[in-house]
Amino acid sequence: MRIPFVNQVTWYLIAVMFLIGIAPKAEAGFSPSEIVALSKADRFADIGRIRKTLETKMISERLERLGLTQDEVNNRLAQLNDQQVHKLALQLDDLKVGKDDGLGLVIGLLVIAILVVLLLQLTGHRVIITR
Repeated sequence: MRIPFVNQVTWYLIAVMFLIGIAPKAEAGFSPSEIVALSKADRFADIGRIRKTLETKMISERLERLGLTQDEVNNRLAQLNDQQVHKLALQLDDLKVGKDDGLGLVIGLLVIAILVVLLLQLTGHRVIITR
C-alpha cells in the first residue's frame, strides 16, 4: 500500500530540521551611548562579587586543578583595570555552573510529539490503547 505524500513530507522535515539546526544563537543587549566612569566603590563591589564567586567550592577546585593558587588569582585580579573588572562582574550573571532550566528539553519534546501526531494523521494510522 502506497501512502501519499510520505516522501515529500519526509524531505520537508529533513530540510526544516537542517535549517533549525544551523541557525545561530542570537543574543541582544543594551550598549551604552557613552563611556561611564566607574567609581572606586563600584570597583570594590565588583571585586567582592568576583571573589565571592571564585570562593565557591566547584570553581576553587577547578582553579587548583589548573595549577593556580589563591595568591596568583588575586594578583591577576588586581592587574585588571576598572572596565575589565566591571565586565567580568557582569558576565558572572550569565554564568551557569551545573544548572539548566530544562526549557529547551521541554520544547524539544513538545515539537517531537507534535511531529509524531502530525505524521500519524497524514499517514492515516491510528493508535489504539487497550487494557
